[in-house]
Amino acid sequence: MCTDRRDFLRLSAVAAGATLFSGSLLHADAQPVLQSNLPEPIRNLKRMTDGIVPISLDERKARIEKARRLMTENQIDAVYLEPGSSMFYFTGMRWGTSERMFAMVIPAKGDIAWVCPKFEEERARELIKVGTDIRTWEEDESPYQRVAEIFRDRGVRSGTVGIEERVRFFLYDGIRQAAPALKFVIANPVTAGCRMFKSPTELALMQRANDITVVAYKATRDSMREGMTQDEFSGNCSAAFRALGTAGGGIFVSFGKYTAFPHGSSTPQKLREGDMVLMDGGCSIDGYQSDITRTFVFGKPTDRQRQIWDLEKKAQDAAFAAAKIGSPCEVVDAAARRVIIDAGFGPDYKVPGLPHRTGHGIGLDGHEWTNFVRGNKTPIQPGMCFSDEPTVVIYGEFGIRLEDCLYITADGPKFFTKQSASIDEPF
Repeated sequence: MCTDRRDFLRLSAVAAGATLFSGSLLHADAQPVLQSNLPEPIRNLKRMTDGIVPISLDERKARIEKARRLMTENQIDAVYLEPGSSMFYFTGMRWGTSERMFAMVIPAKGDIAWVCPKFEEERARELIKVGTDIRTWEEDESPYQRVAEIFRDRGVRSGTVGIEERVRFFLYDGIRQAAPALKFVIANPVTAGCRMFKSPTELALMQRANDITVVAYKATRDSMREGMTQDEFSGNCSAAFRALGTAGGGIFVSFGKYTAFPHGSSTPQKLREGDMVLMDGGCSIDGYQSDITRTFVFGKPTDRQRQIWDLEKKAQDAAFAAAKIGSPCEVVDAAARRVIIDAGFGPDYKVPGLPHRTGHGIGLDGHEWTNFVRGNKTPIQPGMCFSDEPTVVIYGEFGIRLEDCLYITADGPKFFTKQSASIDEPF
């Protein structure tokens, strides 16, 4: 999927009566499924979340040490983070965001430190597993001064501070005013420099998320019926994810000509014989994401549908073959795009054709560093994870996207999932 799907999934889940718990690892606590109301293929599903090994505290501490090494290499003296995927990555801490600052500072030298509203201190101490230096601020005090104090106490008086890319501007601006002698830069060399490269434990969590998603998709496909709406289809898929033991999973779905809209249409749709069906989404395990798209026909495909589906599969294969260690990321996009252009579509991003990049990074966020896109010279390296999802868009007719995620090993790329074999055998 080539954009953030959270809002869509939240709306779809609410419509289906589901509850989303983003980034949670769920076993017995997953929302119960009302079996009697579900199609048989979903009623027959069994939990697939047993035996999951979450990220250990020791691994998180090792990540912090790698971050310190990257800070030294990039002449960054400290990194500031607020709640989000990067904070979770380094500490396992989940905390909501509001107008009140809750944050952490990782210095290149010295212990990490936290900034917390005073009235939240006891709850924070229950949850914080890394670091004991917690600086609190009362409602009539400045949290920005607490951050500036941390910088000074860690010897950062005239150096450079990295701001994590998703930190909200008002927080950065307040810190900048409280510490005017410091230089501020984006922290990506540190945060992306760590998070882009997945450990075996991370890959195992992503593998489980992908395995669960394929099973949920197949059960949802097997539950199709003539006249069903998008909401019913996506609701069945959300129920399948819950039956398999994970909440926070779901899809968006399009039927017929609306499959040409890369991320769906607001037009209500009902499934008809001969419709192209596109389903795109995934789930998370201990915060790690899957992202899979399957496109197939409800009924017997036409020659035209089969021809374009086969073209899309050829483009996905070309992208995978181009994902060689040391090659710049842009060559993967070029390989997939060339297949589609040579078939008479495009050129470039024009439609009919491929209107978006071929793939994105994936991990704790469904979309993270780095992308298979023109102009990206980042070399492909072991540990990186990407989606492989070229799309053929033909407005007024249909669209086809096949999306599987891959990870780079010392021997080259490997898919987390088995690709669709054909338009008749999507699973």
